[in-house]
Amino acid sequence: MVRLILDSSAGSYPVVIGSNIHRELRSVVTRLDPTGVAIITDSNVRPWAVKVSKSIKRAGLKTAIHVIPVGERSKSMNQLQEVLAFLERQRIDRGGCVIAVGGGTVGDLAGFAAAVWQRGIRLVGVPTTLLAMVDSSIGGKTGVNGTRSKNAIGAFWQPSAVIADLATIETLPPASYRDAFAEVVKYAVAMDRGLFDLLKRERPRLLAADRALLESVVFRCVTAKALVVAKDEREKGPRAILNYGHTAGHALEAASGFRVSHGRAVAFGMRVAAEIALSMDLCSKRLVESQDELLTAYGLPDRVPHVEPARVLAAIPRDKKARRGKVAWVMPRRLGRAEPGHAVPSPLVRRAVTRALA
Repeated sequence: MVRLILDSSAGSYPVVIGSNIHRELRSVVTRLDPTGVAIITDSNVRPWAVKVSKSIKRAGLKTAIHVIPVGERSKSMNQLQEVLAFLERQRIDRGGCVIAVGGGTVGDLAGFAAAVWQRGIRLVGVPTTLLAMVDSSIGGKTGVNGTRSKNAIGAFWQPSAVIADLATIETLPPASYRDAFAEVVKYAVAMDRGLFDLLKRERPRLLAADRALLESVVFRCVTAKALVVAKDEREKGPRAILNYGHTAGHALEAASGFRVSHGRAVAFGMRVAAEIALSMDLCSKRLVESQDELLTAYGLPDRVPHVEPARVLAAIPRDKKARRGKVAWVMPRRLGRAEPGHAVPSPLVRRAVTRALA
């Protein structure tokens, strides 16, 4: 088990990474001394949420569980309304706490509910997917999707703690587990050359979900993100580097009606961004080949999404980080270093997206 302390404008909070750490979760929640605990989960991981509830109840705390449907489409205003109604029925007051038990969809939705209920109550993240552990549970971004745009409605709301229990990963379908490596490769290409080498060298053990190695990978990703977020919590500048692969990736998700998984979309987005960077002489051909080889080694994306290029291209200017319809792209410069803030001519974007979808 490893523990990090992350800093935010709301104060410091612990991130604990390990296996079978229910006792640690109970200890963290007990120290918060909540007046009530609302657990938000989805139907896939409800059994794990029940375990969390039983563990917390041993400390004498009152808990209740609300289950949302599985999938990105649950990141909606309708589901947010359902969660808020649940908090109201349970009489969760300002001394209460929301615990998000699930992947990125649960974390984003539950986090946004915690941010707006009673103008903000405490939040504990219990990510159950590798993707959520390495990325979405860290940094304080919460929200739901608009009708046409990914994560268009939301708030920055930092958690009081994040407990990443690697034992939950064994419950994931192989495709969902593999999806997460898109975000891990993102960190490797954009920020951590050593992680890139580790992913190449230890691919068999990582795909077999070796817990010791996973603990190291999660630690490296969380540390990388924490260092960036500490400098730019509200995404005014340097934090944009974390969006590598997400400009075209989010557009693909939106254009597909959120049928394409986040991991597959980010892998697609990284391939698009690297091709554009090569066309603009911002990176070497070897970088593009190395990135694509690593993504392929982890099965990302496992197949070309069946989405019309025109729909993806139309969604890019609707990115929530766009200004006056202009998107600043994050471009890879060399392995382990990416650079935000690049303007890209429309013909280059069109060509790269069309090729990636061919």
